[in-house]
Amino acid sequence: MSGTFRSIDPASGEMVWEGETADAAACARAVQTARVALPAWRSAPVEQRVAVARRYAEVLGERRMALATLISRETGKLLWESDAEVGSMIAKVEVSIRAHAERTGERAADMPFGNAVLRHRGHGVMAVLGPYNFPGHLPNGHIVPALIAGNAVVFKPSEVAPATGAAMADAWTAAGLPEGLLSIVQGGRETGEALVASDIDGLLFTGSAGAGAALRRALVDRPHVIMALELGGNNPLVAWDSPEEAASIIVSSAFITTGQRCSCARRLIVPEGATGDRIVEAVDAMAGLLRVAAWDEPGDAFMGPLVSDAAAAGAHRAVEGLIARGAGIIRPFEAVSGRSDAFVTPALLDVTGLDMPDAEIFAPVLQVLRVPDFDAAMRAANDTAFGLSAGLISSDPDLWQRFIEESRAGVVNRNRPTTGAAGNMPFGGLGASGNHRPSAYYAADYCAYPIASFEAPEVAPVPVNGLISETA
Repeated sequence: MSGTFRSIDPASGEMVWEGETADAAACARAVQTARVALPAWRSAPVEQRVAVARRYAEVLGERRMALATLISRETGKLLWESDAEVGSMIAKVEVSIRAHAERTGERAADMPFGNAVLRHRGHGVMAVLGPYNFPGHLPNGHIVPALIAGNAVVFKPSEVAPATGAAMADAWTAAGLPEGLLSIVQGGRETGEALVASDIDGLLFTGSAGAGAALRRALVDRPHVIMALELGGNNPLVAWDSPEEAASIIVSSAFITTGQRCSCARRLIVPEGATGDRIVEAVDAMAGLLRVAAWDEPGDAFMGPLVSDAAAAGAHRAVEGLIARGAGIIRPFEAVSGRSDAFVTPALLDVTGLDMPDAEIFAPVLQVLRVPDFDAAMRAANDTAFGLSAGLISSDPDLWQRFIEESRAGVVNRNRPTTGAAGNMPFGGLGASGNHRPSAYYAADYCAYPIASFEAPEVAPVPVNGLISETA
C-alpha cells in the first residue's frame, strides 16, 4: 500500500471515507486471488451463479436507503436520484440473467454425425474501473453480467466514490459470493494503471474519452484482453418545433444530474428565426426556475452540486474558454451564493457560427447553435468525433426518418430526453464514445466468448478423399 486518500461530501465538505491506496503489488495480488478462485466458479452450474446474483439483489433491497444516502454523500446527487440509482442496480440482476440466457446461452442442432453445439465461456479475470457520476449503477452493470457469465472481477471504484464501491463489494459478500471472486482495489489513476498492467483477461471501463484513449494505448500489444469502453459524448439535440413542449425535454436532457451524465445534451441545434428564438427563450425561462440544493435539504430540487470543487473549477475554465472564443451568454454559468464552490447554475451559451472545441463539458452547460435548414442541422449534429447519444424534438415523421438514418450515435431518441435509456436495450456509442461494445443488455456479449463445437457420441472414421482401399 502507498498512502491514504479520502472522499468528501461536495455539499458540506465533510469527509465520507478514508482508506489506503492500492499499489501495483496489491493489484497483482488481487488478480492472482481472483485467478485462484475462478475455476470452481466458472465450472459451477449457471443456476448457482444466478442464485447468488439474485441474493445480491435482495441484499441491495434490504440496504437501499443506506446505500442511496452513501451515494448522495459521496457524489452530491439528490437523494431521489441516488435512490433511483440503487433501484437500477437491483433491476440489473434480472435483466442480466435474461440477457445471459438470450445472448450467451447454450443451444444445439442435430447433424448427420451427432450435434453442432454453441456454448459460451467467461473470459477469466475482468478488471472493472468505475466512474463517479453513477458509482453504483455503472460498475454494477459490468460486475453483475461478468459474474453470471462465470468470470472473476477485480473492481477499482472511482477515487471520488470509494465508499460506494466498498458497500457494493460488501453486499456481494453478504449474498454468499465465494471469496476471491470480487476483489476491490482503491485508489486513483496510478492504481487503475497498475490494475490494467496486471494479468487480466478483460477491461470494462466507463469514463472520459482521454482516459479511454490511454487505455487503448496501454493494451495495444495485448489483444487477448477484451476491452469494453463507454467514454461520454458531445451529444447533439435538434429541436425543430413545439417550443413550449420542447423546453422540458431540453432541460432534462442538458441539466439532469447537474449535467453529469455521459448522455446529457451538450449542443442544442435550433432553426434560425422565430421558432428557434422561442425554443431558446422557453429553455432559458425554465432553467431559471430550477432549484439547486444539497442532497439532504427538505423540499423538491432539480440539481445538486457538481461532484467536487475541482470539477466545478474545471467547468468554469471550460466555459471561460468558450466565451473567449466568442460565445454569447444567454444564461451565465455561475457559482451559487452561500454554498460550496461545487454548486453551480445551469448555463446557456450561443455559439452560432463559431469554431468551438469538440469536447465534453461535464457540467450543466448547453451550447446553442442556430442553423438555416434541416440539412445544416444534420451536419451540425454529426460534426463531432463522439457518437454516444443524439435526439430530435419534432412532430414531423419525415424529419425523424432522416434523423434516425443519418445520426452517428448509439442512442438516438425522438421527443424524449437524450438521457433516456433502458436496461433491456444496449447502451453505448461509437467514435470517441466507445469501441462498439455497448453495455446494458449487450454487456452479456463482452462478458463471455462463443465456442462452436461439432460433436459425435462415438469414435468413427470419416471419409478422406484420395485414400485407396486394398482388396484381397
